[in-house]
Amino acid sequence: MNLKLPKIGRNDPCPCGSGLKFKKCCALKPQNESPAAVAARYARDYGIRLKGPEDVEAIRRAGRLVVDTLELVARRLRPGIATEEIDRWVHEFTLRHGARPAPLHYRGFPKSVCVSVNEEICHGIPGGRILREGDIVNVDVTSVLEGYYADANRTFFVGTPGPEARKIVAVARECLRRGMAAVKPANTLGDIGWAIQSYAEAQGCSVVREFVGHGVGFDFHEPPQVPHFGRPGSGLVLVPGMVFTIEPMINLGRRELNILPDRWTAVTRDGSLSAQFEQTVLVTAEGCESLTPWED
Repeated sequence: MNLKLPKIGRNDPCPCGSGLKFKKCCALKPQNESPAAVAARYARDYGIRLKGPEDVEAIRRAGRLVVDTLELVARRLRPGIATEEIDRWVHEFTLRHGARPAPLHYRGFPKSVCVSVNEEICHGIPGGRILREGDIVNVDVTSVLEGYYADANRTFFVGTPGPEARKIVAVARECLRRGMAAVKPANTLGDIGWAIQSYAEAQGCSVVREFVGHGVGFDFHEPPQVPHFGRPGSGLVLVPGMVFTIEPMINLGRRELNILPDRWTAVTRDGSLSAQFEQTVLVTAEGCESLTPWED
């Protein structure tokens, strides 16, 4: 049987139930536009520059260097080293491979890598802090190779971890996995955030809201911002060619934070442990590809 559907006018309520007019909602969905029109609209309306095949391959090369750098750190980490040693390893390894460390001098950041220990959430400045048995340490690497940026981080155990350290690291890792699983065309940024938030909170943990993921590739930080919390179906619609980071910061206790006097290091206000994992991801026609595919 042929069913004739009523024609929807541009000023009619959108049939998706959003409450918006059709012209402001599904009429603008990317699946109704050509790829060129989508790219032009995302650049014009959101400042997002979609990446072509050559761009993706260049970011992938930078991503391989980031992954190799993290693996170097993983092999050398041990109790008794100072965090400034990690900075030296990352700086020398990056330069030796024809790249430069993006954090160095970025908005005044004084080092080549962010190293955040235990209650430090992110942006820890490497220095004289000595890593001890049972610590957890996040190492956040961004390399610029041939003009393209890739960004990833991992949280490592120093020696043998205790049960709280094991829990927060496992939850943060799974949050990243679930966030990446939500990446596919026609899904939204809110779908990513909800996948992360719903899992973390179900485990009795909390999601930091002051820091988010971001577009990356042509520059260190590009649109869009990628919150790690949100509502399903809300926010910007994902389209092929978008490249951004997902980097949930998960606290074992409450989500509130303080910034230390160095004006960079964020710490949990209640002193609880915090862990983070990050990948640079590409939205493909089929779903999600990591351009920094580290393995535990």
